[in-house]
Amino acid sequence: MKENQISPAEAIALQKKMREDLRIEPLDRPIKTIAGADVSLERFGADLYAGIIVLSYPDLRPIDHAVAKVRADFPYIPGLLSFREIPGLLECLAKLRTRPDLIVVDGQGIAHPRRLGIAAHLGLVADIPTIGSAKSRLFGAFPEGASLPEKAGDAAPLVDPRTGEPVGHAFKSKARSNPIIVSPGHRVSLEQSLDLARNCIRGYRLPEPTRLAHLLVNAFRKGEISE
Repeated sequence: MKENQISPAEAIALQKKMREDLRIEPLDRPIKTIAGADVSLERFGADLYAGIIVLSYPDLRPIDHAVAKVRADFPYIPGLLSFREIPGLLECLAKLRTRPDLIVVDGQGIAHPRRLGIAAHLGLVADIPTIGSAKSRLFGAFPEGASLPEKAGDAAPLVDPRTGEPVGHAFKSKARSNPIIVSPGHRVSLEQSLDLARNCIRGYRLPEPTRLAHLLVNAFRKGEISE
């Protein structure tokens, strides 16, 4: 472990402290650009490939992108993955010519045991509105009487099972596909997070920003594009 690397216990303590600064509130301005962010990592490897693609909104036309390859200085620990992935995303943000109005991150927002998934973490350190769009549920339960949404376009609320507080939605974005988990990260409300995710569906399970970010990162990892 490097001398300047925090321990997992220190990372958990930092998450608990950072969550106090999260602002789950309505957007303070209209969205004209929306970005997708994704990181491809080797579970037991040391190289991470990060990418951010910026789209015009609401037509979702790509207008800018950036990629970065970084070394992972933090172990692979579920619930703490943002400490591995944030450095690469911050490097991508610094390279962009267009600073997006909001970023949709492939991962959790506040639907996280300590309310600080990667979308919330990125939103805080970059001071930018963020939404988490995850392929599976890490945390959260359905309130009494609610269950997985069955029809495309439907959503069901997720709550913190310890407190009953809302943390996100399970959103059925495509028929015959499992719901995605949509949760606010920072400086955006629960309902706006879901509405924006809905507005970004273009026939695929994933919202277009994170779908295109995933394709961007894969192309970068395969050497089809360079930094």
